Amino acid sequence: MVSLSTWCRYIARKFEYSLSLSWKSYQVGQISDREVGDTVWKHLFQGKMTYLHWTKGKEMAPTIAEQGGTLLVRHLAVSDPTRVFVGDVVVLKDPEKTDNHLVRRLAAVEGYEMVSTVEKEEPFILEKDECWVLSDNEALKGKEAKDSRTFGPVPMTDIVGRVIYCLRSAVDHGPVQNSHYSMQKDSPVIAVELDVDAMAKNHKA
Repeated sequence: MVSLSTWCRYIARKFEYSLSLSWKSYQVGQISDREVGDTVWKHLFQGKMTYLHWTKGKEMAPTIAEQGGTLLVRHLAVSDPTRVFVGDVVVLKDPEKTDNHLVRRLAAVEGYEMVSTVEKEEPFILEKDECWVLSDNEALKGKEAKDSRTFGPVPMTDIVGRVIYCLRSAVDHGPVQNSHYSMQKDSPVIAVELDVDAMAKNHKA
């Protein structure tokens, strides 16, 4: 049973999401200024803020099992440093194969100074709207990790969602450890939209 206070926090999150999504549609010319209000209410009362995503690979172990995991992802209408934070596990477009998506942890955002462990490489500062993503598996090096150490900084706009829950098996599942701020923002979304049975049906491992 979801408490009234949790429902109120969920509605507030969904209204913010609906507003951002509608404004984004207006800015790219998909809707007119007269349609903005109706679109906000449509997003608020229809659909969800989350979707299921399945991934596998050793890059994000132990957060996500190497044999695969079904993820509950919170869709981000806008990806910027005020909505996604260092420490968050995110879904982003694969810089090398744009039709694919990667799951990595956000390690740095614009303004961060990046210092290489290779002495010959000069430090640099991430520019506006750039971010740095890393795999969780510390045993992987170089190209094995397939992260920013291989392909460099990526645009924040390539981030499409934040992973908030992971199902590794029917008996092994739980919230993903993200930044403290994100976990606070996502807790009412998990409480209302999480359906472990649906995740188990979608699971391929």
